[in-house]
Amino acid sequence: MSSPNAFIPFTKPTIDEATISAVADVLRSGWITSGPKVLEFEKALSDYLGGSIVRCFANGTATMKIALQVAGIGPGDEVITTPLSWVATSNVILTLGAKPVFVDIDPFTRNLDLNQVALAINSRTRAIMPVYLAGLPVDLNHLYSLAKQHQLRVIEDAAQALGSSWGGIRVGHQQGPHDLVSFSFQANKNLTTIEGGCLVLNNQTEATLAEKLRLQGVTRQGFDGMEVDVLGGKDNLTDVNAVIGLQQLKQLTHFQERRTELARHYFEVLRAKKLDEALLQLPPDDFSNSNWHMFQVVLNLNRLDTDRNQIMGELKELGIGTGVHYPVINQFKLYRDLGFKPEDTPIAQGIGRSILTLPLYPTMTNDDLERVVNSLEKVLKRHQA
Repeated sequence: MSSPNAFIPFTKPTIDEATISAVADVLRSGWITSGPKVLEFEKALSDYLGGSIVRCFANGTATMKIALQVAGIGPGDEVITTPLSWVATSNVILTLGAKPVFVDIDPFTRNLDLNQVALAINSRTRAIMPVYLAGLPVDLNHLYSLAKQHQLRVIEDAAQALGSSWGGIRVGHQQGPHDLVSFSFQANKNLTTIEGGCLVLNNQTEATLAEKLRLQGVTRQGFDGMEVDVLGGKDNLTDVNAVIGLQQLKQLTHFQERRTELARHYFEVLRAKKLDEALLQLPPDDFSNSNWHMFQVVLNLNRLDTDRNQIMGELKELGIGTGVHYPVINQFKLYRDLGFKPEDTPIAQGIGRSILTLPLYPTMTNDDLERVVNSLEKVLKRHQA
């Protein structure tokens, strides 16, 4: 049981002694960069996703960039995406000389509004890149119907969505609708390799290209030869990271069951206090599709006499860590200098200004959660206008 005064972070990785021992074994083995454990991890992920082709990378940014390259995205192309995401989502589009086209979000799901996507498609559009905020997918049937109608590629930024589902099928699963699907294993994800990610691909030709792009474009030829026919980078995962992933994957079902239990308890406690009726908006209570990567509320700033920054500071003084996921991308100077305007996506702009991530991680207790909600209630009522 946690100390009643202990700081509760908004997230916390679960690393057990078996994982620490497995890392030590890799370090003792003498093979610590990409090797047998990476191959084993790719196979385990493929099995988890029903036989999908999976390749691992150094991080989830590399997976998205390489997915765009595999899809042939380059200068002059447009990629439709959401402004409510980690800035890496659109940075990789810019990196390749293409243009991100920000479309507003659905106010309830906080994901890309696919009806608005349909209106944004033009002759320069080459792909759609949805983001599954907090692990909740967009309507994949609608998404892929739209992509097929306009002959577009789809790069799913499923960084937060390993283990999430649509229609009873896991995101990225071979039996489900998918094109290129990118997952992240960064430290705060449901499964972590500290840093890392993987990409689900369609066929061996695309997988081979992704392999070359992740390691300087190199193709090995026998024992003493190699060829380089594409410009690649240095984005390979190490065996040290991979063995952490293998141990995490064994525990993923348990992790997600506990996250779901905590999310249900959040709804119960917040609704019992009637906070959702006055001072904040709860996330969609979707227990069929979301993996509950995060639990996010949206503050009703119109009914408070202060801003989110003050709320977060006062919660920290009470021992509660919170996060912001995310400020809208098109408000950053880099993007404003390129002509993007946050007011062009007003729903995302408003939510980006008021969204708040509450603590949620597998080792969190119900007592911890109730302390979070009691602290939030105290701070919000102090500032109720």
